[in-house]
Amino acid sequence: MAAPTPLPIDEALPRLRENLAAHNGCVLVAPPGAGKTTRVPLALMQERWRQDGKIIVLEPRRLAARAAAERMADTLGEKLGETVGLRVRLQTLAGPRTRIEVVTEGVFARMILDDPALEGVAAVLFDEFHERSLDADLGLALALDAQAALRPDLRLLVMSATLDGARVAALLDGAPVVESQGRAFPVETVYLGRDPRERIEEAAARAISRALAEQPGSILAFLPGQGEIARTESLLREKLRDEKIDLCPLYGAMERAAQDRAIRPAATGRRKVVLATSIAETSITIDGVRVVVDCGFSRAPRFEPDLGLVRLETIKTSRAAADQRRGRAGRTQPGVCYRLWEEAATGALPAYAQPEILAADLAGLLLDLAAWGARDPNELRWLDPPPAAATAEARALLQDLGALENGAITDRGKAMRKLPLPPRLARMVLRAQIFGCGEQACELAVLLTERGLGGDAVDLFERLDRWSRDSGQRAKDARRLAQGWKHSLRDAAKTLGEKPEPRDLSPGALIALAFPDRVARARGKTGDFLMANGRAASLEPHLAIARAKYLAVAEVTGRAGASRILAAAALDEAEFETLFSPHIEIREETRFDAASGALRRREIRRYAALTLAEKTLPLAGSPEEAAILARAAAERGVDRLNWSKGQAQLRERVAFLREAFAAEAANPWPDLSAAGLAQAENWLAPYIEGCAKLGDIGPEHLDAALSALIPWDLQRRLDAEAPTHFQTPAGSCIALDYSSAEGPAIAARVQEFYGLAEHPKIAGGKIPLTLHLLSPAHRPIQITRDLPGFWRGSWASVKAEMKGRYPRHLWPDDPAAAAPTTRAKPRGT
Repeated sequence: MAAPTPLPIDEALPRLRENLAAHNGCVLVAPPGAGKTTRVPLALMQERWRQDGKIIVLEPRRLAARAAAERMADTLGEKLGETVGLRVRLQTLAGPRTRIEVVTEGVFARMILDDPALEGVAAVLFDEFHERSLDADLGLALALDAQAALRPDLRLLVMSATLDGARVAALLDGAPVVESQGRAFPVETVYLGRDPRERIEEAAARAISRALAEQPGSILAFLPGQGEIARTESLLREKLRDEKIDLCPLYGAMERAAQDRAIRPAATGRRKVVLATSIAETSITIDGVRVVVDCGFSRAPRFEPDLGLVRLETIKTSRAAADQRRGRAGRTQPGVCYRLWEEAATGALPAYAQPEILAADLAGLLLDLAAWGARDPNELRWLDPPPAAATAEARALLQDLGALENGAITDRGKAMRKLPLPPRLARMVLRAQIFGCGEQACELAVLLTERGLGGDAVDLFERLDRWSRDSGQRAKDARRLAQGWKHSLRDAAKTLGEKPEPRDLSPGALIALAFPDRVARARGKTGDFLMANGRAASLEPHLAIARAKYLAVAEVTGRAGASRILAAAALDEAEFETLFSPHIEIREETRFDAASGALRRREIRRYAALTLAEKTLPLAGSPEEAAILARAAAERGVDRLNWSKGQAQLRERVAFLREAFAAEAANPWPDLSAAGLAQAENWLAPYIEGCAKLGDIGPEHLDAALSALIPWDLQRRLDAEAPTHFQTPAGSCIALDYSSAEGPAIAARVQEFYGLAEHPKIAGGKIPLTLHLLSPAHRPIQITRDLPGFWRGSWASVKAEMKGRYPRHLWPDDPAAAAPTTRAKPRGT
C-alpha cells in the first residue's frame, strides 16, 4: 500500500486519538477539503480502545457513503466489502473482516433501534453533522441514551466542516473539541451578482460559460434541483461548441452508474462540468474540479402540520453551506468559486441551514421513539428538540394509524416498524397484505420512496409500468429491495393475526390506504381537485389522469390553495365506495344562500371534506333553520331588516334612555343598537320560525321580538320617560325625533310655545328637549334647550324682525305669558 497523500487533517489526528482515548465523546471541526471523512476512521482503527469492535461511519447520503467507503478501501489497497464495508439502501457490502462500516444515517437509526446496545460496535462517527438531517439527530439522541444506560465505553465522534462545536460539545456532556486549521489549497471568490428577474438556470449557464473561458480544469455547479439542472444542461448544450467538454448531471434520483460518471475524473484531454444539487456539498471529491459555480439556492423539505403535507421549498443557502460549496474548488489544487450574488449579500445569509427536525414530518421519529421506549421526545437529549405542534400532529396520525395508544407502541405499530418505511406506507402494505395485494403494495412503496424510479410522470401507474420494463441497475436493485420487503411483510403481518380478505386493489386504491386524507375528487375545470383534507390541488389539464373523477394523491407540493399534484393514481369510484363506505356519512344540512337571500336544505353524502352527492329537501320550519336565518340577517346587517318607522323610533327611544341612565350602577335599559342585536339567533330566531328568506321577516316578527326584549315595567316607564309625541301648549301633538345628534328634539312654529315659562323635559325631568322654533313659513328662527332664557334674551330682536316680515301673526312682548296659538290671529283680536 502506497503512502497516502498528506492532508490538512493529519496534524489534528494525534490530538483526536488522545482525546478519544481519554473520553467517550469528542467533536471534530475541520474545514472543507481537510480529509476528515476518509482519514479519521482509518486512523482510529488502530486504537486500543477499539479492541475488535467496528467503527460505524454515518454519511448523510448514499452517494457520499459509497464514495467515502470506496476511497478508504482504495487507500488500503483492498476491495470494498473487506476491511471497509458499506451498508446503504439497495446495497450492502460487508464481510467477517469488515472493521469500518460506512452507513447512511437512516440505516444507522434502524441499526440502533434493533440493537440498542450496539454489540460489536466500538465507535460511531457522525460525519457532516452540520447538515442536521432528522435521521442524524435521531441517531445521535439514541446513541447518547444507549451510551448513558448500556454502553459507557461506546465512543461518539461528531465531525463537520461548519458546525457550532460548542453546542454539540455541551450536548455530549462537555466533550473536548478538536479543530483542524487550514485548507488544502486556496480558493479565490468571484461575486457575479444576479438580476432577481433572471431565471437561475440562465444565470448559471452564463456563469459556467464564463468560467470555462477564464479558468482551466473541470467545473462543479450547484443548482437547487433536478429541474434547474435539466434546463441548465439544455442551455449549455446550445451555447457550447467545444466537443471536449462533458456535461454531467448529479442528483440523488439518478442511476448509480450515472452518478459514478459524474464523480469520476475527466478523461485525459477533456473537461467536465458537473451540474449538481446539494448532494455534492460534502464528503465527495471530484478529481480535477478546481472551479465552483454557486447559484446560492437549495431545495429543502418543509412540513406544514395544519396541512399534513411536506412541500419542497427553494431557499437561500446558508453561509455554512456556501463555505462548504466553495471548499469543493480547493480539494486537490488552488481553485476559484463564482457566486451568483453580490458580496454584501453574504452577510444576510443564515449562518446555518435550518435543522430538518424543526421542519419535518415527525411521525416516523415518534414511532421509532415509542419502539425505543420513550413516549415523550423530551426524555432524550437533542440539539434542537422536536417542535410541539409537529409532535402533536405526528402523534395524532400514529394514533389514527393504530400504531400508538396513549403514547405507547401497539402491536400494529411494532409490525409497521419491521418494515423500513414511513408510517403511512408501512400501514399501507400491512393492510394490502390482508387483501392479498402485499406484493403490489411493496413495489408501490419502493416507487414512492425511491425518487425518480420509473421516471417523473404524475401518473404512478405509468411509473410502475416504466419501472417494470427498465433493465438498468437501479431498477434491478429496487426490485430486489421490494422482494426483500415482501418477505418482511409476511413476517410482520403474521404477528397481527388478521383474517385475510382477498380483494384485487388498483394502485390508486393502495395509495388511498396510505393517504386517505389525500383522496381527491374532481371539481370545476379539468385538472382541479379537492382533497379529503379540504385542500385544493391541481395538475396539468392535458394529462390523461386529469380527467379522472377520483384520485389518490401520494405527493403534493405548494401552499394551501395552490398545491400541485406530483404523484397520484386514478381511483375507481366503485373502489372508493368500497374502501371508504364505513367513513361516508349521510346528513341533512341547512345553509343560507346569500345570492337568493334564502335558506336551502339538502341531504349530503360526504367523505371528510368531499361532497359525494346531494339532493334538495323541503324546509322543515324548525328552530335550527330559524337560527340560521337569524344569523344571516345579523351578518347582512340588523339595520337592513324591514323595521317600521315606529320600531325604528322605539329602538332610538330605548337607546336614548340607556344613555341617559348610563351613570347608574344597574342600567335596566337593553342595548337595541346594531351591535347589541348582533346575536340575532338569541332574540329574533324564536319569532321567525317558518320564514324561508330574509324578505319574509316583517314588522310583525320584529315587533314581537322587540317586545320580548323590553320587560313590561320598562315598557310603562318608556312611555312616561321617552314619549313618542309631545303636546305643545297650543294642543298640537308632534312626534319626537330621537335620532338627532343634539338629543330628543321637536320642531314647531314659535307661536305654539307661547305660554311656556319652563323648558319641557323628559326622562323624569333629567333631559331638556331640543326645541326647533320655526317661523310662520316653517323656517328655523332658533334652536334652544333653554326656552325661558330665549324669551328673556334674544326674543326681542327676533320679534322685531319677524313682526315686520309676518305682520298678520302675533308677536307678544312677553311670550311666556301670552296665549299659544296655531292661527295667524287669535280669535277676538
